[in-house]
Amino acid sequence: MTLRIINAAEVRMLLPMSRCIDVMANAMQAASAGAVNVPARITMPLEEQSGYLFVMPGAVSEPPVYGTKVISQHPGNPARELPAIQGFVALFDHETGTPAAIVDGAEITALRTAAASGLATRHLARTDARTHGIIGTGVQAIAHIEAIASVAAIDEVLIWGRNSDKAQRLAAELNIRACGDPQEVAGCDIVSTVTGSDQPVIRGDWVQPGAHINLVGAHTPDTREADSDLMANGSVFVDLMESAMNESGDILIPISEGRFESSHVCGEIGQVVAKELDGRRSSDEVTVYVSLGITAQDLYAAHAIYRAAQEAGLGTEVSL
Repeated sequence: MTLRIINAAEVRMLLPMSRCIDVMANAMQAASAGAVNVPARITMPLEEQSGYLFVMPGAVSEPPVYGTKVISQHPGNPARELPAIQGFVALFDHETGTPAAIVDGAEITALRTAAASGLATRHLARTDARTHGIIGTGVQAIAHIEAIASVAAIDEVLIWGRNSDKAQRLAAELNIRACGDPQEVAGCDIVSTVTGSDQPVIRGDWVQPGAHINLVGAHTPDTREADSDLMANGSVFVDLMESAMNESGDILIPISEGRFESSHVCGEIGQVVAKELDGRRSSDEVTVYVSLGITAQDLYAAHAIYRAAQEAGLGTEVSL
């Protein structure tokens, strides 16, 4: 019995962004159809508040695989020149329970998170969207530039970050434009917020009619990236209703303020992909995708990588 270990460089090689977006379409449709068993994630803050441990189990009937993602998140790591997110996805054979693969978790997280935003953008943004604004300067900023460019004819990318020097360096490296004011970035046709902020970094009165917004960085009930005006006035879509109603501060905080109701959520992106729900309904509508990330995304991505690694003879096989 062997276990295949697949590293970050192999993940990037085996699952290109455009292919991952299509894999996410399958994952989100399956999740919305109830074809994926996704228990609530376990979130354990460390006692000294330096980071979190996340354990996210799940099972899929087709492809027949189950497993769990185990990752750490340490917001202070980038200052140490270490990744904020580290860990792995463990896959098991659905029929026998045999461990099949260990896949780098940080790379899968970066890839599938951006791909999910790309999927939402494909279905919710205006077809004539040409500018993409990024708020945040971490790994997800780079991944989102690639993902959104895969689904929209982007002419210009603008970026803003709390660390202006880092934003300038990243802009020079990627041939995009750094801005000193987040409001300018928020005025783009498509905006992706990929920060670690616990307070709003984008406001409803900054956003132009017809914009599409991907809210990616907040993932706990007491943190958010959008203010209540944006949520109250936008057409809001989520990856999974159950997790959004339990974990999304972007939704729960406006509800607690009396500015938003759960019934205001239009539905899940998987329902839009399956054509069970309309996405964008008018050219001046502001659409909002609240991305928490779900285990179905990790399992579908990891399985696609595992199968590709088997075919290409990549990864390191370890005897058990």
